[in-house]
Amino acid sequence: MAFCASCGAQVDGRFCPKCGASQGDPAGATAAPQQPAYAPPPPAQPVAGGMDDNMAGALCYLLGFITGVLFLVLEPYNKRPFVRFHAFQSVIFSVGWIILSIALSIVMGIMSAVMHMWLVFLPLRLLIYLLGLLLWLFCMYKAYNRELYQLPIVGPMAAKQAGS
Repeated sequence: MAFCASCGAQVDGRFCPKCGASQGDPAGATAAPQQPAYAPPPPAQPVAGGMDDNMAGALCYLLGFITGVLFLVLEPYNKRPFVRFHAFQSVIFSVGWIILSIALSIVMGIMSAVMHMWLVFLPLRLLIYLLGLLLWLFCMYKAYNRELYQLPIVGPMAAKQAGS
């Protein structure tokens, strides 16, 4: 009984029934292992930009101005007009929201202390913060759906800065 030199299976003819290796002599005792007939595919090349524009645009809003500035600095994204627009809109919206939040806190704190109307200002303050949160989520949603949605005041400034 002859055995294949490549895989060790029993061989009855010129080729191994298990691996298909050619057996040099009819007995198959001295067959040399063969190289595979195909070349393995090259390793997968990474995508040039990393992630799609819609995902990068949505992530611009994730941590406010921090991720907006990050996407303005990162190399493949700072050249894409869609990502640049959403990064600038995120930065301008976030900074404006922080300034508005600080100003409202000061004004409402003074008004509450002077007029003792903190019960009126607390729901108003919560409503304003809730509207800001919904607007932030809305911008992320629009960017993820590949829409170039401009906020009323912030959008034209972001479009001008992004050059689109």
